[in-house]
Formats: sequence, structure tokens, C-alpha cells
Amino acid sequence: MKLVLTVLLVVPLLACNNQQEQDNKEEDTIGSIERLHTDIDKLIELNAQLEVLAEGFAWCEGPVWVDEHNMLLFSDVPNNVVYKWTAQNGLEEYLKPSGYTGDVPRGGEMGSNGLILDLNDNLILCQHGNRSLARMDALITHPQPKFIALADTFDNKRFNSPNDVVQRSNGDFFFTDPPYGLNDQDIYKQELAVNGVYKLDTAGNLTLIIDSLSRPNGLAFTPDEQKLIVGNSDNAKPMLFAYDITADDSVKAAGVVFDFSEHGGGPDGLKIDEEGNIFSSGPGGIWVFNKSYEPIGQIKIPQAVSNCALSADGKTIYITASHQVLRLKMR
Repeated sequence: MKLVLTVLLVVPLLACNNQQEQDNKEEDTIGSIERLHTDIDKLIELNAQLEVLAEGFAWCEGPVWVDEHNMLLFSDVPNNVVYKWTAQNGLEEYLKPSGYTGDVPRGGEMGSNGLILDLNDNLILCQHGNRSLARMDALITHPQPKFIALADTFDNKRFNSPNDVVQRSNGDFFFTDPPYGLNDQDIYKQELAVNGVYKLDTAGNLTLIIDSLSRPNGLAFTPDEQKLIVGNSDNAKPMLFAYDITADDSVKAAGVVFDFSEHGGGPDGLKIDEEGNIFSSGPGGIWVFNKSYEPIGQIKIPQAVSNCALSADGKTIYITASHQVLRLKMR
């Protein structure tokens, strides 16, 4: 009888532990998927769960998935830190300082923002505080707060605060320069008359290619690199714009991808997959558009979303959303 009684007592305990694990798993998910067009079914299951990977940040931004090392890097802009997340070790501090290395104390949005790996697997950072597009002068596996400025002035005037960057297959960088990293201290006031989009070619030549946007923010190339999609995060003109890359390598306005005016906010960061689908932050979460610019679905998230990153195989999207980093496994 004692043996039978012992077994009966253990089973409820295991069931209780399993239930606790399920409850915890439910607490670590957030948001939902909204279907706007059948094309979303090719990308995301409607019952897919957004997982919370890490939280507690001031404002996280600029995620990049480093496939070779199975790690996600992202910026906490106000705290001047780049963090690393891996499935094996969870969250770790990766690089500090990340965007401001000056001696004068300052607050505001001073850290790094957009991050990418260049064609040689160097970490490229848009540095708000240093007002620079920079390369980390260290191996990706052994990070150090040592930076080489690739560009920090235009017409002998300091940039505002480089925000997001992409690299074309020929090595040219394209980056946006809104004023979000500036503050009221005299040495951090705006020097340039425009909030521009720039091209830095492999010879070091810097060109202002778009000067008509009030708040240029995220940007991405279409898969054929014939178009550049740029988000304008100004609530007075909250739109995704398309630009043709012309034969002489300048850009030509090619229309509006989407106007967020009726939705209560504008776009921030965006990514484009190999099929031309656009994943753009916007009011309510991540908006998904097909290559014809039709909205096909939303990854609905209750807090403000800054940016996203796609895994190398395109099956996972990582999202920076205010104080949290999220993951959604797609088809």
C-alpha cells in the first residue's frame, strides 16, 4: 500500500510542475497575427506566437542577426549599449559604449542605432552620440569599443545622428540622418540644413541622394537593388517611399509604398526578404507588404515597435519593440 500511495502522490506533483511550465510559457508570449490578404499565409501562420526573448531596455533598436554565430545583436540607444542574445546564453552585454565615446556628459539618444554586418563581416554602427557612420575596429567575436569613422561630416558640417544603414552588393553604404540623436547642448545642435539620405561609395565619396524627407529613418533595397525603400517617420507625412536607382547611380522618386496617415503613426525600421516582401514597423506593430506594395498582414504588438531583422533563411523575424526583444518563427 505504501508503494502505491507514493506513486499516487508523485503524479499530481509532476502535473503541477508541467502546468507551471505551460503557464510560464504563456506569459512569455505577446501580440497576435492579423490577416489582411491571403499572401500572408505563405509567410506566417495566423496562430504563430511572438516570443519575448529579453526585456527591461530603455529603447531597443537596430537588430541584426549574425547567422555564423547564431546571435542577435541590437542597440539600447539611451543606455549606449549593444546587447547580444543567443539561445544558449540568453542576454549578454556585447559593446559599451556603442554610440557615444565623448568626454562631455550628455543624455538623450546617444548610443548606436542601426547595425549591420558589412561584406567582410565587420560590425557597422549608426552612432547617434558620435554623429557618425562607423566600423567597430575589432572582430565580431571579440568586441571592443574602438571605432573607425567611415563618415561623420558632409560639406564640413557634422551629421545630425546617422540612424539606419544598408550596404549594396557592390560595397556602397546608404544611410539616413534624421535629428533624433541631437539634444539641446550647444555641441550637439544641428549643423546641416537637411535631414538627408546619403551614399558612401567604396572610394570614400559621399553623396546626398535624398534631401526632401523631413524624418528619413529605416531603409532597405529590393532584392534586385533597383529600388530603395525609405521610411519617413514624421507624423505629418508618415509614409514609406520608393526610389528608383538610376543608370548614373542617383535616385528618382518612384511613388509611395504606403501612407500611414490614417493609422495614427509612421514607419521606423524595415526589412525586405528575398521575395520582395516588406516588413515595416508602423502603428500597431510590424506591417507586412507583398512585392506589389499591398498590405497583407500585421504582426500586432501592444507597444511601439522600432525595427526588425530577418534570419538568413528568412524563417524567423526578430523585433525590437520599446523595452522588449521579440521573436516570431515563420513558415
